[in-house]
Amino acid sequence: MGEFDLIERYFKRPAKQAVLGVGDDCALIQPTAGMQLAISSDMLVEGRHFLSTVDPARLGHKALAVNLSDLAACGAQPLAFTLALALPRADEAWLTGFSQGLLQLADDFGCELIGGDTTQGPLNICITVFGEVPPGDAHLRGNAQAGDDIYVSGTLGDARLALEVFRGTQSLDAPAFEQARLRLEKPTPRIALGIELRAIANAAIDVSDGLLGDLGHILKRSGLGAQIDTTWLQAAQTFGNGQAAGISPQLAALPFNKRLDFALSGGDDYELCFTAPVNQRELVHAAAWEANTPVTRIGRMTEAAGLVVLDPQGQPISRRFASFDHFA
Repeated sequence: MGEFDLIERYFKRPAKQAVLGVGDDCALIQPTAGMQLAISSDMLVEGRHFLSTVDPARLGHKALAVNLSDLAACGAQPLAFTLALALPRADEAWLTGFSQGLLQLADDFGCELIGGDTTQGPLNICITVFGEVPPGDAHLRGNAQAGDDIYVSGTLGDARLALEVFRGTQSLDAPAFEQARLRLEKPTPRIALGIELRAIANAAIDVSDGLLGDLGHILKRSGLGAQIDTTWLQAAQTFGNGQAAGISPQLAALPFNKRLDFALSGGDDYELCFTAPVNQRELVHAAAWEANTPVTRIGRMTEAAGLVVLDPQGQPISRRFASFDHFA
């Protein structure tokens, strides 16, 4: 099977929203009049971002989900994406699963594949995603204000827990492991919440490398500090629709120090961390309800520089939390 046969069979689809999709030198997209384009790229490399044993359909899902998560952090509505794919060989079974997982998620969010490239080489997936957001409504990292509440969506730490089970340092029963593994291999982009938070949240970032490390980008760009409370790590809470909030029951069963490590610096969560004024608390929770997405208030932004983590008794924790860094 040649390169163009591969594209034709697994990735070419009729353009729906794009002016011109797969099949020409360039794709053409037209954002809604008056909207700004939001653009983001992410690369997934075998052995670095995913295990060689991952189900291809889940890998296809995750490859797009991590990009959609960036749009969610910005408050953008997905439009389209491109795919650059390096493959060791044209494995039809693998391509069938990968393309199905990828395109199913694309359909779920109305985000169409409009172009890209394929080549032979070590397995490497690079996606560039395009979205649109009204001018002034994007949740920029530099927009946080002193006194803002800090929130996270969903639950944190499950992806790291699944990874540690794979490494053999943790054990879970089969149902709990499958739940944690889904969080690692098939994250949910929080697009609906990001859109609902327009004009409510000040700043946001998606949690990919670990909560504290990613929050640090907001602190740096905003020129502020933060104080993080850890009482939310003492037990799993329940959102109004029965979903867990903050941490899952399987994470809550771990010793507290493990909960700290996995939730604060575990990474691969693809939840949103965002800030909002104190007087917007009711609107934040209304947005969460409308988006069917749990949110948990975990701290506040401060004028004083630095990141302070408090234990459940309100005392500063002196230990260092290391987030993921590709070149560390």
